[in-house]
Amino acid sequence: MSRLEAVFWDVDGTLADTEMSGHRVAYNRAFSELGVDWHWDSGLYAELLTIPGGTKRMQRFAQQCSQPLTPDLLSELRKTKQRHYLALIRSGAVQWRPGVVRLLRELQEAGVQQWIVTSSGLASVLALLEGLPGFSESPFSGWVTADDVSCSKPDPEPYQLGLQRSGADPDWSIALEDSAPGLRSARAAGLCCLLTPSPWDRELPMESHHATAVVDHFGAETSCRIHSGPPCEGGRVTLKYLELLVAQGQE
Repeated sequence: MSRLEAVFWDVDGTLADTEMSGHRVAYNRAFSELGVDWHWDSGLYAELLTIPGGTKRMQRFAQQCSQPLTPDLLSELRKTKQRHYLALIRSGAVQWRPGVVRLLRELQEAGVQQWIVTSSGLASVLALLEGLPGFSESPFSGWVTADDVSCSKPDPEPYQLGLQRSGADPDWSIALEDSAPGLRSARAAGLCCLLTPSPWDRELPMESHHATAVVDHFGAETSCRIHSGPPCEGGRVTLKYLELLVAQGQE
């Protein structure tokens, strides 16, 4: 049996490339549908991603524009954006990150608990998982979403709740993340962290040294590039590699 007790997966930017081709497009469609004169291009959205959670993101942007949103309009925007996002997911507009499906399957076959820990809502997570290819049953034991916590990442609450629900020992578990808020959240909860950095996270280069290892992806048809941490055999992140990272955290 593996020494690794649990793997906690972030969703947006880690499991799948959801942000630019999914969430951003859905926000813009919601703004247009409800007559809000906003358009978030890639550069602006990259800046807004430093704000965790869609509702807070819209509220902060409204303040910056001196265009306050009423509670009713904010609620309607959130619901409309969610509808457009689910439609984008189901249309195949969002792609899984390289090596994700392979690693999910390997961990499932080894009996390692896998949990989702995300700042997205449950409906977004379930829609994404509908498109997970090649699994007769879900590889995930459960999830912690924005609907489950009062504080989002970078607060440690999401990962603390994941540890509580899984019953896993944090010393023998690992978080897989792509962002500075996610890294901070995982580390504050006592977890080591493997990073696959999002190119739009401007804070991450200043904090990535806190990660146990940093790779550009999990390794698929092409080998992953190791930015920091031990080399991985065959250019792929595997169960064996994750066990190595967790063991290093014990030193």
